[in-house]
Amino acid sequence: MGEAGGVRRREGRRWPRTAAAALVLLAVAGYAIVQYVSTGGGAPRCVVRGAQGEESFELDPEMARNAATISAVATARGLPERAVTIGLATAMQESGLRNIDYGDRDSVGLFQQRPSQGWGDAEQIMDPVYAAGKFYDHLVEVPGYTELPLTVAAQRVQRSAYPDAYAKHEPRAGRLTEALTGKRAAALYCTGIAATKAGDAGAVRSKLLREFGPDAAVPVDTGGGRSAPAGQVVLPVPEGSRRGWELAHWALANAAELGVERVAHGGRVWDVAESGEGWRSTDAPGVHADEVRITLVPGAADAG
Repeated sequence: MGEAGGVRRREGRRWPRTAAAALVLLAVAGYAIVQYVSTGGGAPRCVVRGAQGEESFELDPEMARNAATISAVATARGLPERAVTIGLATAMQESGLRNIDYGDRDSVGLFQQRPSQGWGDAEQIMDPVYAAGKFYDHLVEVPGYTELPLTVAAQRVQRSAYPDAYAKHEPRAGRLTEALTGKRAAALYCTGIAATKAGDAGAVRSKLLREFGPDAAVPVDTGGGRSAPAGQVVLPVPEGSRRGWELAHWALANAAELGVERVAHGGRVWDVAESGEGWRSTDAPGVHADEVRITLVPGAADAG
């Protein structure tokens, strides 16, 4: 009888601990569900929307950000879409569009450029703007590169041991080029990005000017006679031009790094809170065809 009573007492003590553990598990599960829903469902990712008859494909935010830099550097130099496609396909093959600090022998960076082969020192090559610029420096020296097969043009720059490998990336690189150069509207969106990093308008302006270049006439202030409230950057663009979607997609690709909460252009809006829906049509005021309006995640001072 004493033994049975002891078992009951132990079971009685075990019940509160079991219940507490179950409550903790439920709380964790609830938090995970809220995070899943609020970030658009799942890990952060960017989607390149396919045109009619084409499949969409995904990149992670780092890949999208690096791709946007490669495209912007080409724009700063006045290079054609074909140069962007060659650059993107090359980086897809060499690094998977990731700025890696390792590779074959002394190769590093997006294009796996080698300091020992005169591409610059490792620190320079690890700068995506520098690396893309050096790639284009060599590409434009290739006679008729825009008319060459992509794998031939890329190989004349890279001198890879696997020259045919670039070709398999051309379809996706082409679709990504159309989005990043503004040829196709609302063709790139990201989802699953948490609005945790406070944005800074100065950082947005600095990155814009560094990637698109001081001679690219990138407007970064109020523009069009309309004000840019605190926490926003307004980029005036010619109405109906590709420039608007080029800058809108660039801002979205850099959302995680720059603390971008919302991007609006041409009657469409993307925001972190509903990022799973991609670009949404809107008739809200302040979404103009002649500007790109970037709203930043507020910092502690802004929120106060």
